[in-house]
Amino acid sequence: MLKYFLSVVFSLAVLSLFSLNSQEAGRKIEVRYINSAINVDGDLSEHEWQTAGSGSNFWQFFPTDSAISVNPTEFRLLYDDHNIYVGIRAAVQSDNYVVASLRRDFGGTNNDNVTLMFDTFSDGTTAFLFGMTPYGVQREAFISGGGSDRNGFNTSWDQKWHLESTMFEDHYILEASIPFSSLKFREGSQKWRVQCYRWDMQTNEQSAWARVPQNQMLSSLAFMGQLEFENPLGKSRTPFSIIPYVNGLTSKDYVNDKTDSKLAFGGDAKVAIGNSMNLDITVNPDFSNVEVDDIFTNLTRFEVFLPEKRQFFIDNNDLFGSYGDAFGSANPFFSRRIGLARDAGGNLIENRIIGGARLSGKLSDNWRLGILNMQTAADTDNQIVSYNNMMVAVQHKMFSRSSLGLFAVNRQTFGDYDFLDPSREYNRVFGIDYNLASADNSWTGKFYLHKSFQPGDNKGNLSWQTTVTYQPRKFRYIADLQYVDEDFRADLGFVQRTGVFKNGNGFSYNFYPKSGKVSLHSPGVMALYYWRPNLDWKKVDHTYSLYYNVNFTNQATLSADLNNNLTFLTFDFDPTRTPGAIPIPGNQEYVYNNASLSYSSNPAKVFSFTLLTSGGQFFNGHSFSAGTVLTYRFQPWALLSLTTQYDVISLPEPYSSADYWLFTPKVDVTFTKSLFWSTLIQYSNQRDNLGINSRLQWRFAPLSDLYLVYNDNYFTNEFGPKFRSINLKVTYWLNI
Repeated sequence: MLKYFLSVVFSLAVLSLFSLNSQEAGRKIEVRYINSAINVDGDLSEHEWQTAGSGSNFWQFFPTDSAISVNPTEFRLLYDDHNIYVGIRAAVQSDNYVVASLRRDFGGTNNDNVTLMFDTFSDGTTAFLFGMTPYGVQREAFISGGGSDRNGFNTSWDQKWHLESTMFEDHYILEASIPFSSLKFREGSQKWRVQCYRWDMQTNEQSAWARVPQNQMLSSLAFMGQLEFENPLGKSRTPFSIIPYVNGLTSKDYVNDKTDSKLAFGGDAKVAIGNSMNLDITVNPDFSNVEVDDIFTNLTRFEVFLPEKRQFFIDNNDLFGSYGDAFGSANPFFSRRIGLARDAGGNLIENRIIGGARLSGKLSDNWRLGILNMQTAADTDNQIVSYNNMMVAVQHKMFSRSSLGLFAVNRQTFGDYDFLDPSREYNRVFGIDYNLASADNSWTGKFYLHKSFQPGDNKGNLSWQTTVTYQPRKFRYIADLQYVDEDFRADLGFVQRTGVFKNGNGFSYNFYPKSGKVSLHSPGVMALYYWRPNLDWKKVDHTYSLYYNVNFTNQATLSADLNNNLTFLTFDFDPTRTPGAIPIPGNQEYVYNNASLSYSSNPAKVFSFTLLTSGGQFFNGHSFSAGTVLTYRFQPWALLSLTTQYDVISLPEPYSSADYWLFTPKVDVTFTKSLFWSTLIQYSNQRDNLGINSRLQWRFAPLSDLYLVYNDNYFTNEFGPKFRSINLKVTYWLNI
């Protein structure tokens, strides 16, 4: 195994070096120092702006990547001792601006917007993103993983900064001040990497200052220009922040006939350690239902991954959450495990977090460190023990944009409990990960080797993967090998299945028409296999896929695929999850074919939609699915949407068949840029639940909110109330 590891790391290192200098020479913008603050008012007529360094002549990214953008965009930068100032002029064809709402952290794909990314350490792996719409709506995000994966685009990262805008018939102006205290950077640095890109919904055009090939992501940190400050920067002066909360909750549990009222206090603190490290502290954190997860219909045998939304875990989250499987099915640390536990009946319930701390950030240009420790409370009534949850991670930059990381995860019981299974006393996972990212992002990949330890079980317990993707402009090839031992266990991780060896290959080719309504054709094939070593290396799954993706010049998309599947069920399985139903027999092989088709319309239109359908054979029967996502905008005040999903499973007698409906209507009203109201209704007959979440949010100060939240849940099969609550919560962000 050690020889295998060294040979793979060497091979990936060679790939890193192979394209280290292959990137096109970037653009440069000089940033002049000014002695007095700019008045941020959406007007760029001040003398300072006329002499500021500027970036213009944006390259198209979509519908083509070989032409200058149709509507010119220009951005200017200045700085003083406390802020970096941004001035942007964006030309338009008319004043018919496209904007979904006035809510902060808007979606970048359905709004006119301009975005700036600052790679303050010039490492091509992490960056700070600031987005702006013509209406002056803000969003910020922390970019990790080189910006080449949507999982590395985290809009839950929040910072204080100021933006004003003005709109005209032929252009709009954006003016912003971003405090240096909102960023992390090296003392004395004089050069950052920077990218500015734009979504122009009127012309269905996406463009960027530093040219980005169309087969890459617009947010990729492989393609950036150079920012040069007139004078070296001082220290990164991140303020000491305290974020207390008060939450009043009244609830009624109709199932157990219990009424509860409580008043909770707690909060977070953020402390800067040196120039580039953050210490986050939380005491009695409140992760109450101000936000709800989207429900879904699960017809598979496996757990479904849900993203983290809690602010405490967000900053530098890639230091902790990026280890393991490149495709997210075997990760040693998954922060959503903290604060949830299973009771004696196996039900997943909330488990109170007493408190915790997290230290994360840059030790130097090439070293990053992350330490997290959280303590959860015991709940003896539900036979839940108190756990100490800890992770330590160290990451070293290698070559142009690659990295090597080491980590240790420990989950340890805290106290003695009669009901505790001795095998659950502790779980520890140690590992090493190599992340490949070449300078031009044409080569990406991952190799990891992890080992778990638990009481009486220290042999084997390995999980490893080697995956490499090569994607020049005209094609994409991926090769993947992975093994997860049957006894590998990651109690704080997300591991969909164990005892399997996986190998797969995929190839797609890109056609770029020079004219017409289509900007890209991309046919492809994929073959994926799963084998069970403990069953004499029996093949237990395969999927052969033939697919075709089309991107239209008006931003509409069309996808179609044909699949041949083989599944060897090792255990009986009922995909309908019907109580008392006869499951499909295990220890048997099933071969079945199916197909799917999806179409998404132009998101720039006031009314847009997505249509999805799939069907064919399903184990020993048939299945059919149809879904829609309908969206209508009353610009810029309201957004109405309706998501529907219909799934049919038809199995021969004596096995169960089922029809599942999922309805999710949502109303999102933004009265102003600081007052919002949204109502989400979720109906699922598979889950026997009708849920209503209605939330009024008032942002009375920067990053400080008052929430009034109403939650109601009903049984659907025999209609009746299940659970009801009302929250009044106040959070205040105080910088000292």
